Amino acid sequence: MASKLLTDSFIKAIKPLPTFKGYSDGDGLSLLVLPNGVMSWRYRYRYAGKAKMLSLKSYPEVTLKQARENRDELKKILQSGKDPSLFRQQASKEKIKAQANTFEAIAGEWHERWKADKTPEHAERVWRRLELNIFPHVQNIPISEITPKALKGIIQKLEDRDATSMTRRVLNTCSQVFGFAVHEELMDINPAKNIDAKLAFKPHVEKNFKRVSARELPALLRAIDGYGDEVAGTELTRLGLQLLAYTFVRTSELIGARWDEIDLKKGVWQIPAERMKMRNPHIVKLSKQSLAIFKRLHEITGGRDLVFPNAKSPKKTMSNNTLIYALYRLGYHSKMTGHGFRGIASTILHEQGFPHAHIELQLAHSEKDKVSSAYNYAEYLEPRAKMLQAWADYLDGIKAGAEVINIKQA
Repeated sequence: MASKLLTDSFIKAIKPLPTFKGYSDGDGLSLLVLPNGVMSWRYRYRYAGKAKMLSLKSYPEVTLKQARENRDELKKILQSGKDPSLFRQQASKEKIKAQANTFEAIAGEWHERWKADKTPEHAERVWRRLELNIFPHVQNIPISEITPKALKGIIQKLEDRDATSMTRRVLNTCSQVFGFAVHEELMDINPAKNIDAKLAFKPHVEKNFKRVSARELPALLRAIDGYGDEVAGTELTRLGLQLLAYTFVRTSELIGARWDEIDLKKGVWQIPAERMKMRNPHIVKLSKQSLAIFKRLHEITGGRDLVFPNAKSPKKTMSNNTLIYALYRLGYHSKMTGHGFRGIASTILHEQGFPHAHIELQLAHSEKDKVSSAYNYAEYLEPRAKMLQAWADYLDGIKAGAEVINIKQA
């Protein structure tokens, strides 16, 4: 029988000769031994009256057992009336095409078309959502091979990070990418459509943003000042955390800051509507402390468009995770977030008697009356400027060890 013509022990004992030497295993399979000792499998057959040969890789990369299995598969193709060589070439082309059509590659094509009528900030946010939550888990997998089960498992990983608010948004974005792939005839079905978000994912429960108490704030401020010295980190990150404390803007508004928004001579930061959560422009009159930080930032990144560029991709903004992870390194995991600076500023300023309207406007909270809210962003600028300066002085005071006193009295 053919299976007895060659054995593993026989192959291992073969010595190379000065010329090529072939050893048959029957049914067209043979092992070609080269003078340099390399052993290659060959499958010889006849198709349409012509003698042909296929290489089946080398031994021991392909074992004797595997070579026989490959031969048997090729024999079945030949018996079906197809040329094994042409069949394998076509299969190889289809595999290369499928590998080129990875989820990330197709997502890139979809994103280019989808973002045409979106704001740059929104388009960047959606792309980052895929970069952080999907791409690392699919990598080189062809988009057509991603099943509903696999997709559901990937998105469920968000629950492990306590990011339940993201599950539905990530699923919706993936559904758009898969829908695009179906439209382009790269796959037959949209696997995201077979996932019921209500059944697959935990419901999102709104939580208060974690933040330290007023009594804990001085220690946090001192820890931030030591970031990069006492705790490993960059100056850019430290300055970002300091600005969050002084200005209590949203983290996304800070890291997306552009130099054309900031007037260092007048000490004014004007954030355009498209970068604001409520889509209203916002004005921050800079305290002396904030202005000094921006001047230092200008020395570092003033030649670029972005105030806080990404270290690896300068045309992109610093990642939101950069600031939150810095707080983690300082020992404030589960104790403080970037958004927490807004909450603690609001609480203390209210407690110390500053007008609610001034605080809400500085927090850029939208009024219910959308008609009037479009104009409110510029109201009370002077008292808001005094409030921000008083707040910055207050932070410096408690950081230096001063008693927690009334800001307005101080």
